[in-house]
Amino acid sequence: MMKRLWSLILAALILSGCASVPRPVGNPSAEVEPPTDAWARVLAKYVDAQGRVNFAGLANDRADLNRYVAWVYDIGPNNTPALFNTPERVLAYHLNAYNALAMHKVLESGTPESLAGLKKVGFFYLGKVQVGGVPMTLYDYENKLIRKLGEPRVHFALNCMSVGCPRLPQEPFVAERLNAQLEREAHTFFNEARNVQVDDAAKTVAFSEILKFYTEDFLKAAPSLIVFANKYRDVKIPENYALAPFIPYDWTINRQP
Repeated sequence: MMKRLWSLILAALILSGCASVPRPVGNPSAEVEPPTDAWARVLAKYVDAQGRVNFAGLANDRADLNRYVAWVYDIGPNNTPALFNTPERVLAYHLNAYNALAMHKVLESGTPESLAGLKKVGFFYLGKVQVGGVPMTLYDYENKLIRKLGEPRVHFALNCMSVGCPRLPQEPFVAERLNAQLEREAHTFFNEARNVQVDDAAKTVAFSEILKFYTEDFLKAAPSLIVFANKYRDVKIPENYALAPFIPYDWTINRQP
């Protein structure tokens, strides 16, 4: 009996996760230029200096987020290439789009307490969003599209709205300042104690599990994780230190108290 009950629960979760996330109401197809102003207002108003989101307030004031997400659903580098004629414009689009889609999906999911367990399956692997007219899961968006652009610093800019994520900036990524913004986010990440814990007595360092998830990306840019981290650390880690177990990723939704 219990086995059948769990099977029914799992089936319901999978079926709900398989449903595509609805496109917000609106007609941004005529709005070809990116409504970056709308996304900027969301970040400035509902994200604090620690990168936490006021989901309760945002749920009652969704016009700007809906406008931006509807635009992402319709417009992208694949179907409007003239808008994205430099690598910086392409990458800035995808960073903003991923973060906005994740924020929108949290709201559409009823703002759960956490994305751990089966919720993670539905959030990342099943229910599809849309990017420039192409349906895809958030997992595929990150791993089959964004990571293929070959920029390891994206892992300090992409945000699934969980506590374990890098800090969510209070401004959009923009092509004209993208390199400086990515440098800033990497620097912030590697100088936060929650992401890097050095034990000088034991001569070990523990990194956020983000470095475990995407090790191959970082090792394409440096001979070791320590060397990569030291590019951005204020206090360098001795390169002979051993790697301690990774700091477990916290899937709790990163909401403001």
